[in-house]
Amino acid sequence: MSVILGIDIGGSGIKGAPVDTATGKLVAERHRIPTPEGARPDDVQAVVAQLVQHFGHTGPVGVTFPGIVQHGKTLSAANVDKGWIGLDADALFTRAAGRDVTLINDADAAGLAEARFGAGAGVRGTVLVLTFGTGIGSALIHDGVLVPNTEFGHLWLRDKHAETWASDRARERDDLNWKQWAKRAGAYLEHLELLLSPDLFIIGGGVSKKADKWQDLLVPARSKLVPAALQNEAGIVGAAMIAEHRLSAQPA
Repeated sequence: MSVILGIDIGGSGIKGAPVDTATGKLVAERHRIPTPEGARPDDVQAVVAQLVQHFGHTGPVGVTFPGIVQHGKTLSAANVDKGWIGLDADALFTRAAGRDVTLINDADAAGLAEARFGAGAGVRGTVLVLTFGTGIGSALIHDGVLVPNTEFGHLWLRDKHAETWASDRARERDDLNWKQWAKRAGAYLEHLELLLSPDLFIIGGGVSKKADKWQDLLVPARSKLVPAALQNEAGIVGAAMIAEHRLSAQPA
């Protein structure tokens, strides 16, 4: 059994747990620490180090980030401090944790986990995982292979910025009932369906815990749609998966 610590950085909380990467199961209870106000790099790296210490973990660590991640650097910061832009966050977290850290976009992590262990397991063709929370994250997967950093939450629907208009935070901000939110989310899915023709939409993020409220209201024209199976554990599992992948790719 290969156990790797996965840590998921979110807008309101940073959570982690050790993961059995062969099964996608957490092998200890998830631990959550509130995201420091402003989500500045130094404050967030201290929380990551705290989570590593909490679990007494001595192996590699996978960490998600809510923005573009390329070659270990964070290149966008839509919902966190602007100090992340251009930062070598792999190196920052590796120093803080005292362990090898591999970084991945948070929605990409959730997508990898859902494709292997969750609602997308065994599905061939194009799977689009969307996380509706503080913003809208996206993960595009074709035959199990991830196309990273798609950032479809930043599409514009005429004069509407998708994540500002249709995220779970937008639902709360505008005091929408589920039918009203589903109308917005449905317009967004219709646009994505036109562009990408996915075989399957998987809806994750905060709204996945309340799928009974919206599932019958979101019906794409051609694609199948299901709620995420792993819910809030998906990012943790995907973070561990990407750390394992990096480990296996290293020369012996």
